Amino acid sequence: MAKKALLLLAMLMLTPPAFALTLEEARQQGRVGETLSGYLAPIAQDSETLTLVKNINAARAESYQQVADSNHLPVDDVAKMAGEKLVARARPGEYVRGLNGQWLKK
Repeated sequence: MAKKALLLLAMLMLTPPAFALTLEEARQQGRVGETLSGYLAPIAQDSETLTLVKNINAARAESYQQVADSNHLPVDDVAKMAGEKLVARARPGEYVRGLNGQWLKK
């Protein structure tokens, strides 16, 4: 019996990505919100949320740079255009940061 418990524990320890927070879950739980800058911002300050925000924003920055390079635009302009779309597309119950810097629940 103890061997089975140890095996189960080992399996759980080897598969943490299966339990990683997703962007959709973070949005639904009110842990993150969209901003007009085009980047995700944390509302909750726990390590799981902060890691998710860091990873999402790194991927967005890379994507914005590719679009900017392809279209001969400043990357900040691309990010702001994306931010406007992301804020507009936020679902009811999700958070967005308004022009005044305050979080608003859609």
